[in-house]
Amino acid sequence: MADPSSALAPRDEETDIHFEPVIKLTEQVDTKTHEEDENVLFKMRAKLFRFDGDSTEWKERGTGDVRLLAHKETKKVRLVMRRDKTLKVCANHVISADMRLQPNIGSDRSWVWKVAADYSEQPPTSETLAIRFANSENAALFKTAFEDGQKDNASLGKPDSLDAKPDDEDDDEDKDEETEVKEEKEKTTEVETKEEEKKDEPKTD
Repeated sequence: MADPSSALAPRDEETDIHFEPVIKLTEQVDTKTHEEDENVLFKMRAKLFRFDGDSTEWKERGTGDVRLLAHKETKKVRLVMRRDKTLKVCANHVISADMRLQPNIGSDRSWVWKVAADYSEQPPTSETLAIRFANSENAALFKTAFEDGQKDNASLGKPDSLDAKPDDEDDDEDKDEETEVKEEKEKTTEVETKEEEKKDEPKTD
């Protein structure tokens, strides 16, 4: 009778068969978030809520780092917040001048504001958001950075100097100079013509 344990014993003729994978995943795929083109102006951990009009209740949107980002070229400032672990966006909107941070009733570490177009979901939606920080000091720092971002966005598009002339004014000056040059040429031509006519006149004794 064969020993059952012999079936588990290694055999000389057995070979270690190795299969090469058909596709080697050696290249890493870079996922762009468009945040690579922005500078971080502010970053702090917080918890975000949105007001649900149907249930008239505050619902949690996520916990993570809220950041204010300024685009390196356009300089426009926006607010972006991602949830911990999943990194799913729970807030994404430009900081406009009409936004007002209002203190949440009964709390000195949270703010409430309205957003006309929040792009964390598609299509963008109008939201009433609330954010809560660990303490009142962090909440005050957020308010300062938020309002600074509003000022930066409001200043975009203005001329570097108040003394700068509008383009149409420069065009008018160029036209005036061209007119003056043209008139000078006409006067010179007229004088030369008269001199030539005097030369051609017959002399009388």
